[in-house]
Amino acid sequence: MKLLQFLSLRQMLTLPYVLLVLLLAAAIGGLSYAAGRVAVDTLSKQLLSEMVYRIAQAAERHISGSSAVLETAFPADIAAPENVADDLDNLRTRFWLATSVHREPNNYAYYGDRNGQFFGLWRHSASDAELRLRTSGEGPRTIHRFTGISGELRDPVRETRIFEPRERPWFKSGQHASLPTWTAVYIDFKTEELVATRARRVSNAHGDFQGVVATDLSLQHVNGFLRSLKLSPNGIAYVVETDGNLIGTSRGPHLRQDARGGNARLNASDSDDPLIVATHRAIDKLVRDAGEGAQPRTALFEAADGQQIEAAYARVRDTAGLDWIIVTAVPRSDFLGEVTKNFERTAIVALFASLLTVALGFMVLSVVAHDLGQLALAARRIGDGDLNAAFDVTRSDEIGDLAKSFRLMQTRLLSDRLTGLANREAFMRRVDERLARQKERPEPRPFAILFVDLNDFKHINDRFGHDVGDKVLQEMAQRMRAGLRSRDLVGRYAGDEFVVMLDAVHSRDDAESARANLEEMLGAPLLAIDPTATALGTGASVGLAMYPDDGSDVESLVQQADADMYRRKQARQRPPSKPASPAAT
Repeated sequence: MKLLQFLSLRQMLTLPYVLLVLLLAAAIGGLSYAAGRVAVDTLSKQLLSEMVYRIAQAAERHISGSSAVLETAFPADIAAPENVADDLDNLRTRFWLATSVHREPNNYAYYGDRNGQFFGLWRHSASDAELRLRTSGEGPRTIHRFTGISGELRDPVRETRIFEPRERPWFKSGQHASLPTWTAVYIDFKTEELVATRARRVSNAHGDFQGVVATDLSLQHVNGFLRSLKLSPNGIAYVVETDGNLIGTSRGPHLRQDARGGNARLNASDSDDPLIVATHRAIDKLVRDAGEGAQPRTALFEAADGQQIEAAYARVRDTAGLDWIIVTAVPRSDFLGEVTKNFERTAIVALFASLLTVALGFMVLSVVAHDLGQLALAARRIGDGDLNAAFDVTRSDEIGDLAKSFRLMQTRLLSDRLTGLANREAFMRRVDERLARQKERPEPRPFAILFVDLNDFKHINDRFGHDVGDKVLQEMAQRMRAGLRSRDLVGRYAGDEFVVMLDAVHSRDDAESARANLEEMLGAPLLAIDPTATALGTGASVGLAMYPDDGSDVESLVQQADADMYRRKQARQRPPSKPASPAAT
């Protein structure tokens, strides 16, 4: 009887304590889960917005070259000839250069006039091309193959089908538009892929309408870029026109088969992918209500099956009439899956640890709560724009994996993948932070922005290939990183352009000295190019802007430095004037 009373008393003393510990462990686990959920929610919005921004940048780069192609083929101050045959050599030269600007997407430029004449240049490769001519204003075209910009026309082939340029959609669109215009997206009958055409009217010497110049843009590259994105297991990214017709998707088809077995446009609302259909229905109204803003926006909605979907979207427009919508969407469960699994594991471990040792259970749960709290705080700071948010979490479990993902995300958001330098956004943020600190000081503390543009970099790419060009960019980045002070910041702005922030300079003379040293350092022979090849003196043109003399915000300073760089580059390219001949003696 006494033994039973002792056991009962012990149960009465320990059971409430054990229950209290379990309840506390459950509370800490719940708080940890909530903290992780907040962290993941914030991170997911940031990642989806960043993904939309990347897609928008890729799309804008893809379409921006078409304007340069048309301007090169027919500069604004060049009048169209009355007869194509009379200006054939000049047309060949300009159109060859035009199709060299962005040969990968824009390898075909062509011109038709009001008399029915036609001139088109199709680039098969860097050296081979074909000329498509119709000089009489009637009948079929003649195709000539040639090699090199001034190569002899050979192998003439006369087409059997009559090609009338004045009846083509691009001619009609360009004829009646005062500004460059895009035709509707259509399916090319040869490649069966989506194509858009940019067209512009051309006037004759009297200022009257003479013809239309145009270039085709394959949208297959947009679809290829989407499919290369690394998304979550069930995530989707797609680009769509405002009428719902798909341009490209990260998975599944963006075209459908018609009754004859050919390709036809696929509308997002008719897709076989339920996530595309659900996202399109939810986002379509949001986009129309968003107004003219081009910045990525986020949304959370519920699909027909009750699944929570997180999405980001943006609208891409240009002055020629292009109007696309970019969308990324991920089921919320993809983001919370690891957090949920980690919570379940934590609860089991907490329960087992509570039964074995209350102290150990409290310690384990305390560490977990602390680490997740740091991740939650870091996620909030990242969501507020502080991409340098620091946290000290070093674990080998799922929380550690989440911490590694955070660090990897920060690195990717802040770094240029090719050179390892700060990327454009990271550089602009750092300068903004520098300006914000400046406002807290009573006296101005000058600093300088340098805008660096490599000289003749296109010739390196054309002659040695893009792989060597990438190595040259990496070498130049390493030189700048090694030759500047540790507190200075170097970033890759775009292509072969770099930006530098000299954090503290006492005067413009100090900045000029730093610029001269940088130009000398970048002008040294390139190690990335085969030494047996003919040497190329690449070097760089460096523009300079001083704070606060040349601007009080980052955009103004970068623009001033860019303009200064352009003046120096123009001065370098301008041939020196010849000295006057001495007087005869």
